[in-house]
Amino acid sequence: MRNVKVAIVHDYLNQMGGAERVVAVFRKMFPEAPIYTTIVDQEKLLPELKDAVIHTTWMQRIPGILRRFKLFFWLYPFAVSSMKLKGYDLILSSSSAYAKGARKERGSVHVCYCHTPMRFAWDFEGYMEGVAVPRSLKRIAKWLTYPLQRWDRSNSARVDRLIANSTIVKERISRTYGVKAPIIFPPVDISRFSVSEDGPGDYFLVVSRLVSYKRMDLAVQACTRLGQKLLIVGDGTDRQRLEQLAGDTVTFLGRRSDEEVVRYMQHCKALIFPGIEDFGITPLEVNACGRPIIAYRGGGALDTVVAEQTGLFFEEQSVESLMEAIKHFETYDWDADRIRLHAEAFSEDVFMERLQSSIEGAMNAKERGAKVAQMEGSY
Repeated sequence: MRNVKVAIVHDYLNQMGGAERVVAVFRKMFPEAPIYTTIVDQEKLLPELKDAVIHTTWMQRIPGILRRFKLFFWLYPFAVSSMKLKGYDLILSSSSAYAKGARKERGSVHVCYCHTPMRFAWDFEGYMEGVAVPRSLKRIAKWLTYPLQRWDRSNSARVDRLIANSTIVKERISRTYGVKAPIIFPPVDISRFSVSEDGPGDYFLVVSRLVSYKRMDLAVQACTRLGQKLLIVGDGTDRQRLEQLAGDTVTFLGRRSDEEVVRYMQHCKALIFPGIEDFGITPLEVNACGRPIIAYRGGGALDTVVAEQTGLFFEEQSVESLMEAIKHFETYDWDADRIRLHAEAFSEDVFMERLQSSIEGAMNAKERGAKVAQMEGSY
């Protein structure tokens, strides 16, 4: 795509999650493209984005915005609308909230990679979980979701192509916006991981933020009751409760360096993945180390786990169901090379190839539509 001027738009750059890694791959595809976002926290910027040209909005100047960014939900639509995206042929947005509302010029194309429909508007309770606000303010905030839903639907209708990052998000997009979105799975940096020649150790593994909706309590209780060794990498608001549930076989390691996390992944029996995620990159990172997954049968795991080849499912989000899966797991011999090969199908190269094709399709469709309109206008 030569001579195409591109702008990358993202909701906010104040964390190092999967959505931000997608933005980093966008920039790898279009290294000259500037990034437009509402706010940025330079201390939490991915290394790949440190030297990017990043344009923020007036929200960046709000006192305390980086610490309490969720409380300013009602300002983001105005901030995104204030972005000056002039002279671009392609607007490429990464959005789980507001970025799809970026205004484009007539004739430009907007392709939105959607991580999920806006959580605040469509999943208010989940969005506000862990945010300490007075009950009265929470009631007012919930009332504001209704105009935000209208704003979100309207903006989604103006996007030229919405792309879903998983099957469950495709279903949400269809239900919320009435749009049939193609699926392109998120990129996994496979090159960071390798299969160890030493083989697995004697422990199961959790790598996650410790928040209640991720259901790490199931892993803690199941391993405690079975006497299985469980290592937990990560931290969060649910840690104290989980520590109270844990027995002697469960160890909380807190946050660890990337290198340490890779080693834990390489030598675990399996990763336990008990929550419902939109997609979930961590299971594929573990697969890239040749190790299998024990996952709840729901959400993004349905896209990433091949039963009895790259992992096992448990059917109910209960301690008993997970315990049965762990017992069943011990009867299998796992093929590390086969598991690694599965992960390679989700590599950055595969993602970029599919996204490039989708972008070109959207731009060609826009061009054909413009030509048809021109011909009809000449009659």
